Amino acid sequence: MITRLQILVLGAIGILAAASPSFAHHSWPVDTSREVTVKGTVTGYNWTNPHVMIGLEVTGTDGKIQKWDVGGPSTARMAGNGWDKTTLKMGDVITAIGYRFADGQNILRLQKIVMANGKEMFLYGR
Repeated sequence: MITRLQILVLGAIGILAAASPSFAHHSWPVDTSREVTVKGTVTGYNWTNPHVMIGLEVTGTDGKIQKWDVGGPSTARMAGNGWDKTTLKMGDVITAIGYRFADGQNILRLQKIVMANGKEMFLYGR
């Protein structure tokens, strides 16, 4: 016979199991102790959820081209900060500012972008 306590425990376990992918998803593995700035040419602009992603080609200090993936929040959150699917185009030169993946990959969780004309575009509020 299943007791009321067993039902409550099973229900709690089910809720936690269903929510755990959501918790894991929102934890970007970035080093927040150091803000990173990269300037490059837009090679891709993926205006989709769960995160808007931008491809950049960045010229490294050694003169070699590096490929970077820089990402922001959802389309709804970015739209609230003035972004839309036409904000960036292939070939635009932008400066991306944010936090790099802690393992050193060329992936950046963006805080803001500075457009070629100097306009700052925020991703998470001003």
